[in-house]
Amino acid sequence: MAPLSPTVARRELMLRIGRRRKQNDVSVSAIAKELGFSISYWSKVEKERVLAESKLDELMKLLDFDESERQELHELRDVARQRGWWTNYSGLLSDEISRLYGLEHGADSVRTYESILIPGLLQTADYARALIANDRARIRQVEIDRLVEIRLRRQQRLKGAEPLRLTAIVNEAALSQQIGGPEVMSDQVRHLAALVEEHVETLDLRVIPFEATGGGLLGGATFHLLGFDKSVMPDVAWTETLVHHAVIEETEPVRHLDTLFANALAEQALSREESLSVLESKISGG
Repeated sequence: MAPLSPTVARRELMLRIGRRRKQNDVSVSAIAKELGFSISYWSKVEKERVLAESKLDELMKLLDFDESERQELHELRDVARQRGWWTNYSGLLSDEISRLYGLEHGADSVRTYESILIPGLLQTADYARALIANDRARIRQVEIDRLVEIRLRRQQRLKGAEPLRLTAIVNEAALSQQIGGPEVMSDQVRHLAALVEEHVETLDLRVIPFEATGGGLLGGATFHLLGFDKSVMPDVAWTETLVHHAVIEETEPVRHLDTLFANALAEQALSREESLSVLESKISGG
């Protein structure tokens, strides 16, 4: 079971409220009137705010939740009001990136695709520093160490009693691009091989080789698919470009990315064992 995450708890809370509202055919205007809110304020509750305890009680009564469900929703509210580790870096992170890290912290699984970079969850400190320091247009020198710290903090989910299940697809180009120089890149590839061998049950790293005829299908895309261990919580996606990034919850785009990932895994990527052999070949200079 994934650790508690305020971001995930708030999402589950609002999903359960939203589904019950639709099941009982209760309009947003009826909820706003009952709770003494404007419709615009309720919109903020749906996106980011946590209801006061008394207002949650009124809402659960209106939507006819039973006693056991009310207890569960109160527990979700209590978690949602807590501060996740990512809130300590709020001055460095956008709201959307903070939300991603909150969802990632409470996820059961992550599937990630990278074209020419090593995924953040698998980067060494030196690789991350070289990558971050190169973004001089947006990142100040004094912020680099803290951003590296954030990246390493995220990686703690790969360890522990209930580690994150991570499936990562990378193009072979990501293993050859000399981010930070030959020594940094050599250490990074060794780190990847060590992680694959250490986390046999929870880490599946797949390489799309240069020879794959459809290896360019996804182009320069970067995306993640986050899964949760509760049926009420559908997968979400994260997509990223140089100028835009966003969490995606809409069913069709998430399903489309899921299909693209599955096809790349089945048709373009090497097996886990073959991918490890590629890493070992890079380490030996082959």
